[in-house]
Amino acid sequence: MTRIAIIGGHGKVALELSRILAAEGQDVTSFVRNPDHQSDVAATGATPALLDVEHSTTAEIAEALRNHDAVVWSAGAGGGGSPERTYAVDRDAAVRSMDAAAEAGVGRYIMVSYLGAGPDHGVPKDDSFFAYAEAKAAADSYLRGTALNWTILGPGTLTDGPGNGLIDVDPADAAEAQGTARDNVALVAAAVLGLPSLAGRTIEFRDGTLPLAGALAALG
Repeated sequence: MTRIAIIGGHGKVALELSRILAAEGQDVTSFVRNPDHQSDVAATGATPALLDVEHSTTAEIAEALRNHDAVVWSAGAGGGGSPERTYAVDRDAAVRSMDAAAEAGVGRYIMVSYLGAGPDHGVPKDDSFFAYAEAKAAADSYLRGTALNWTILGPGTLTDGPGNGLIDVDPADAAEAQGTARDNVALVAAAVLGLPSLAGRTIEFRDGTLPLAGALAALG
């Protein structure tokens, strides 16, 4: 049995990922900031645990992650809100979690990012999304420079549509990425956790036409 830690456990992607992994018989610890969210996490079959990554030190996060085999970062400040908090969570806390994973001996690290993330994201400075785009670009870049067995997931714009397990990988035009069901993101994250061959890869995808198992297998 694999022990998997999810950071940002009350988000819609994380809750669905917890359900999938728990149903597979995995041992899932899902970290949340708000004590009131623990019952929602427990209902998925995961074990809820409190961790405020925004205000936790690297050592505190490492202690929480110890004895896990993999970590999934699915936390975020929400984007479009306070730029300061966006940088504090999506960049700074994310980076601390990577250092913490290394310190705790957790080799596998899955980052939920977005399609088109990177230094050339093209978001104007006066756009409310700018801080988020900058923060994710910095966090993803830092992760690529670590010795962790990382995989970065870049889904298109998230939707609440049903997850049917059908995706298109590496769409040629990010502007045409359309939506990506949160449930499909969770399905991809669960699949990637079991595919160590995809370590060191950034996988951009959207809802599409190919069964995800075949689409991911074709990557390596």
